[in-house]
Formats: sequence, C-alpha cells, structure tokens
Amino acid sequence: MREATQTQRVIDLLAQKGMLRPIDLDAMGIPRVVLTRMSTAGQLEKIGRGLYRLPSPGSENESLVAIATKVPQAVFCLLTALQFHELTTQLPRQIWIAMPRGSHTPKIDYPPVKMVQFAGEAYSAGIEEVERDQVKLRVYCAAKTVADCFKHRNKIGLDVALEALKDARAKKKASADELWRYAKICRVANVMRPYLEAIE
Repeated sequence: MREATQTQRVIDLLAQKGMLRPIDLDAMGIPRVVLTRMSTAGQLEKIGRGLYRLPSPGSENESLVAIATKVPQAVFCLLTALQFHELTTQLPRQIWIAMPRGSHTPKIDYPPVKMVQFAGEAYSAGIEEVERDQVKLRVYCAAKTVADCFKHRNKIGLDVALEALKDARAKKKASADELWRYAKICRVANVMRPYLEAIE
C-alpha cells in the first residue's frame, strides 16, 4: 500500500473515531510507524503515550476523551461527573473515574487520574453514554453522582456533596425519587435522609 494511501486512511479513521491508538492500525494492516511519521510531519498530534488525534484547538472534553479512548470501561464519577453536569464550583485537578472492584489503576501519563472502585450495582447503575468529539464517554447521571459524593464525602468533603445535592434539585437535574434510589444503591440513605428532607 502506498504511503499516501495509508496516510489518507489514518486521517479518515481519525475523522470517524476522534482518537487513535497504534493497535487500531493493526486491524487495517497499516504499519504503526505511519503514526510516528505523520506526527513528525505535523499531520497528527500525539497527546499521550500511544494516543494520537488530528491537530485541532483543544476541546474542553479533551482529557475525558483521552481517558475514554484508553480505558473504555472507566466511568467518570465524583468531582469530574459533578463538573460535567455543572453541579459544582470545584475545578478538580484530577479526572475521577470509577472502575469495577479489583481493577488495576490504568497507566496514564496525562491527565492525572484518581480511581475509585465500585462493586455490583454501585458500579453499573446510573451510567449515561454521551458522545463528545466522536468518542463515547461513560458518566454517572446527576442523581448517582450526588449519592456517590455522600458515599465518598471523606475524600471530597461533605460541603461538596451538599452543594451538589442543592444544585441538583435547584437546577432540576435529579428528582427526589432518583436521589433516594441511588442513595439506597450506594448505601448512604441514612446519611442523605436529613439533607434530602431539608431541601424538599
């Protein structure tokens, strides 16, 4: 296959997927060295170890897209999910992800990742799939995120959880029933009850 054709196929695939890993080329029979050549020529941008995209002005979801591409089973949670749902004034320094219990922390150079492990329904319930820059992001819904914040209040602070709860109700991002359902799944119903009653 001629080099120009390979380059064009990589560009077409990137236009479709948003980001590429060297392994994506194996299925197409294109040597991985093409990525290195294209990035040296400025046709591609290397944004992390083994992660390439077309050069573009950075999108605000760039960090999330990079992680979703590398770790498809990651679910954005806690402060990152709060920011995604516009339920916090906090600007997290790390990207918070949830993984099934027993998972290893993904090796990601950038952006910095903070992983929490959830088991059973606490991991699987409330996942929404949202597309950004042609990549599927998995993020917990607003109600599940609020319940998670109460569950992990020692890590992120009770004040953050309370702010999220008030905002979720004020902005109508989560109903009392939804909040109650996820409070039970996350086993924080007793912790959340007085706060839920106070704002109803």
